[in-house]
Amino acid sequence: MFHKILVTGGAGFIGSNFLLEMVPRYPRIFFINMDKLTYAADLANLEGIDGSSNYSFIRGDISDAEAVNKVVSEGVDAIINFAAESHVDRSIVFPPQFAATNIIGCLNLLEAARKVKIKKFVQVSTDEVYGSLDKGGFFTETSPLAPNNPYSASKAAADCLTRAYHRTYGLNACITRSVNNYGPYQHREKFIPVVVYRALRDEPIPVYGDGMQVRDWLFVKDHCRALERVLFDGKPGEIYNISAEEERTNLELAGSILHIMGKSPSLLNFVADRPGHDRRYAVKAEKIKQELGWEPKCVLEVALQKTVEWYVYKFRSELPY
Repeated sequence: MFHKILVTGGAGFIGSNFLLEMVPRYPRIFFINMDKLTYAADLANLEGIDGSSNYSFIRGDISDAEAVNKVVSEGVDAIINFAAESHVDRSIVFPPQFAATNIIGCLNLLEAARKVKIKKFVQVSTDEVYGSLDKGGFFTETSPLAPNNPYSASKAAADCLTRAYHRTYGLNACITRSVNNYGPYQHREKFIPVVVYRALRDEPIPVYGDGMQVRDWLFVKDHCRALERVLFDGKPGEIYNISAEEERTNLELAGSILHIMGKSPSLLNFVADRPGHDRRYAVKAEKIKQELGWEPKCVLEVALQKTVEWYVYKFRSELPY
């Protein structure tokens, strides 16, 4: 069991959901949340644990090696790295920003972990590092990396560094690659919040290209349970894909959201596709199921409705009437 765990990016979407689950569940473990507090982070996400005796927050940037070393040297024995720039559209406009956080930031964490001989390091990655799977089938943990945009390329580089630190220095490190997440606390620039936000205002909802891009959707709490298993029981040097096998086209998902909200599909507005837009992501999660006993519990049709209701409640307070 760990005594002190550093959670980087814990004020973001997945990181905050992880901390909200873990801090109450493990009162004997002290959790340090290190977050730069960029536009996509919000400490209000963590009101449920703010003030807990086994939780603290440090504002810091993982691309700052000195700041990382200071935190890690103070008795941290495990790190789980959520901190990342993650919006593909932004990565196309600001690639250096993604390299600084996703590559250099991960390298700083790995170096700090190596110096203090940390017990466990978990790099939270994405299925996007495998690239596009256009002709059916699924990626596995042994599939080659073929990223197609600056975001996924920066995450693939971080994955390679994590693997190298395990092989070269013997660091007990695992890599997880999850499909698209949905649930509360996601920034409004992402697909589901965008659809809800614009539908509430009866504004056009942008759909890239023909809307037939396929994504697998995983409820964030299921993802957090998978990460919990990898953190405590993942084997050194292993990669674990995390998937719900709930594939939908973007058009189908947007239509489901509009149906839940009682809005017309006429709000959908097809726009020019973005450069390098991957057609389909799909991974198999048999390894984490067989080795660590994880299974997704949430069904998309049920959890999506709860998610949409959460955002409707959040965004209604911002309406001008």
